[in-house]
Amino acid sequence: MVLPVVVLLGVFHYFPTLGNVIAFQDYSPYAGIRDSEFIGLANFSRMFAEPAFWTAVLNTLSITAVQLVFFFPIPIALALLLNSVLSVRLRTLIQGVVYLPHFFSWVLVVSLFQQMIGGAGLLAQSLRANGYEAIDLMTKPHTFILLVTAQSIWKDAGWGMIVFLAALSTINPALYEAAAADGANRRRRLWHITLPGLRPVIVLLLILRLGDALTVGFEQFILQRSAVGGNAAEVLDTYVYYQGLLVGDFGYGAAAGLFKGVVGLVLVLVANRFAHLVGEQGVYSRS
Repeated sequence: MVLPVVVLLGVFHYFPTLGNVIAFQDYSPYAGIRDSEFIGLANFSRMFAEPAFWTAVLNTLSITAVQLVFFFPIPIALALLLNSVLSVRLRTLIQGVVYLPHFFSWVLVVSLFQQMIGGAGLLAQSLRANGYEAIDLMTKPHTFILLVTAQSIWKDAGWGMIVFLAALSTINPALYEAAAADGANRRRRLWHITLPGLRPVIVLLLILRLGDALTVGFEQFILQRSAVGGNAAEVLDTYVYYQGLLVGDFGYGAAAGLFKGVVGLVLVLVANRFAHLVGEQGVYSRS
């Protein structure tokens, strides 16, 4: 049963990873990997000297930090609120409505936000109708980080909620009954039973999120880059596209992608080590 998945991972993920060798070459698709000139760390030296690269790194880390603070807790809160709804039909309805945007493409999500808060959107029209100056929140570079966070919350909070609802279902109801019999109110049951029960899942997802700290998405940002400018919307994924793939400098693009992967690996190892120190299993157990 596992063999087909292993084969797919090997063919479409691990085998292509060997192509990262072009990060150390002046790669030409006409010459191929074997005949392209080996230039060592020249691509990395050039990348680290580029101010645009560090702008992309800073933007990526800033967006990740804001999303960790504002986005990561919301699926937990939604799961806790939905778990307290007694009506099964109402719970199913809310779960379906909140989960549905996860299946929308980023093109549709950005279009919906444009229709709501763009220059010709509902908010701008309402302000004009009441004698106020219209605002276009889709073209404000200084609030772009909050805009993309709001879009991510609307689109993917329902997906994260499903994970935490599954974790909540594994908590023994007898623990709540015993705590209520001992006089524990709702808040104390939440603090001493629910949150400890969710902690392993929270730690695991937090580690995985830190591993993707330099991956905040491509389609969402490239769709909105022209509206707010590269200084606000340039992240590592779009930087690789514009500086590597679009101009045919594949070795340079591979170097930026390899840098992102190595940093992600280091963050996973550090976060997993910290999880072990606080008594959690993390992504993998200690040997």
